[in-house]
Parts: sequence; C-alpha cells; structure tokens
Amino acid sequence: QGARKVRLDGDLRAVLLEAPGRCVPYAVIEGVVRSVKDTLSSQFVENCKGVVQRLTLQEHKMVWNRTTHLWNDYEKIIHQRTNTTPFDLVPAEDGAGVTVRVMKPLDAAELSLETVYEKFHPSVQSFTDVIGHYISGERPKGIQETEQMLKVGTALTGVGELVLDNATIKLQPPKQGMPYYLSSLDFESLLQKQESSVRFWKILTVLFGFATCAVLFFLLRKQYRHHRERQHLRQMQEEFRQAQERLSSAEGGEVLKNACVVCLSSTKSCVFLECGHVCSCHECYQALPKPKKCPICRQGITRVVPLYNS
Repeated sequence: QGARKVRLDGDLRAVLLEAPGRCVPYAVIEGVVRSVKDTLSSQFVENCKGVVQRLTLQEHKMVWNRTTHLWNDYEKIIHQRTNTTPFDLVPAEDGAGVTVRVMKPLDAAELSLETVYEKFHPSVQSFTDVIGHYISGERPKGIQETEQMLKVGTALTGVGELVLDNATIKLQPPKQGMPYYLSSLDFESLLQKQESSVRFWKILTVLFGFATCAVLFFLLRKQYRHHRERQHLRQMQEEFRQAQERLSSAEGGEVLKNACVVCLSSTKSCVFLECGHVCSCHECYQALPKPKKCPICRQGITRVVPLYNS
C-alpha cells in the first residue's frame, strides 16, 4: 500500500533524477514485456516467443497410506529447468522511448507464467508390474510434461526498487527486504489479492491465539488442581501424624489400641455384623458411603451393635 505508483512515460527519468540517490525504494510500474536481445522459443508451440521459459517434468503416482488404508495421490517434480533472457518493460502505447530493465525476475514472488503446453504421459504397466506395485504400496500413474512462459507482449505490473543506473532505468528487488512482485494482474487486483492473504493470516493467527490461550488455561487449571490436591494430602498426612502422636502419648498406647481406625481420635463403639469387626466409632460409621462396608474386610454391613466399655 505504501508503494509509490509511477507512470512509464517520458517524465520517469526526471522523477528519478529528483529522487534521493536517483532511486525510488518501493515503486509500482506497469508496462509491456519486450525482449532486449534474443527471445526464447517454445519447444512445443510454433511462433510462441517469450523471455522466461520453465520446463517441468512431474511424476504422478498413488501411494498406499497404512494409517487410513486408502490410496492417496502423490506428485513429485523430477526435473525442472528455467531459462531467462534480459527483457524490458515498455509503455503499452507506442511512441514513448522510455524502457525499464527488469532485474532478477526469478526472485519475484508473483511471477506470472502462462502454461503454453501440457501433456500427460500415462505409464504402461504389465500384470507383474501391477502386482509388484500393490506389494510395494506405490502405483505410478504417469509423467506430466509442462511448459510455462512469460510471453513477449504480456502486460506486467512490477513492484520493487526503481533506480537510475547511468542511462538505464532498472527495476530490481528492494534492499529493505520488502516483497518483489512481477504479476500479470493490474495493481489494484494485486493489492486486493495481498489484502485477502493478509486477512486470512490474521484470522488464522487469532484462531491459533485463542486455541493457545485455551490450552494454557486448561494446563494451568490442571496444575492448580494438582497443587490443591497435594496441599490437601499434606494436610491430611499432618493431621494423621498429629493424631498418632496424641494417641501414642496418652495412657501408654492403650487409647491407640481402642481408637477408631478411620478418624484415630474417637474410641471404637460399633460392632459390625456379620463380620464381627470392632473398628469404628459411631460418627465414622454414619459417614461411610452407601452401601456401607466394613473398613477392615470390605464385607457388607447388615446391622450394627453398639459397644459399651464399662
């Protein structure tokens, strides 16, 4: 959005002469592709000339996924070659003699190449090959051959550093690390495309931020619960230790012998039937969860007989 939009006309040289260092750090310029010297000819299409040519061989096959037990499509580039020749951007209207030399076009983020040739060569398989492919988990489908070109005469929008070097005006990647674009879209369409991409990444960032906060919240809550449980356990252990000390110090251990096995503070006052164990006070018996079971043998309690010490 902050790029300066300049026109490819006779005033461009004067604009650069007035700019600091004869350079516009981030500029937008639109023009038509014209070759400086020789053009590149298509290997498959007659009378197709360009300045950037990319030849690609891509392998297509099916791969067996052992997790989902399905055959998945798999693509792999097995060979790719890109040829370039120097080219300029010239005004769409004839008459103006101003040209802009495009430097390092392969470094551009949105280099628009047109597919001029595409052919799929299916693989020929025998019966034994099919069996071997099922055993290995890979079934080749074929090779796709593609040729892409940046044709001469293509309208191109360049966004980058515009500099006047002696008598040559150059468009090159910005030194400040900003993105470098060469796109067949006009500037407004290119800007809308980048804004859509920015909105998508913003939404994705917000979603991941909420997810991260939720995960951190649950982790902290879990840690807090563990901390509270450890504190409660330590408190119970301390109370148990204090109760043992009180009972062991009273009447030479006789009280400890008759103490309730649950609270260790009251004396045993209940006989559990049918097991016959005498191990609990009445209050702890009332606190036992239903169905009530003996704390010693875990047998069900059918009735309780009070115990009176005389």
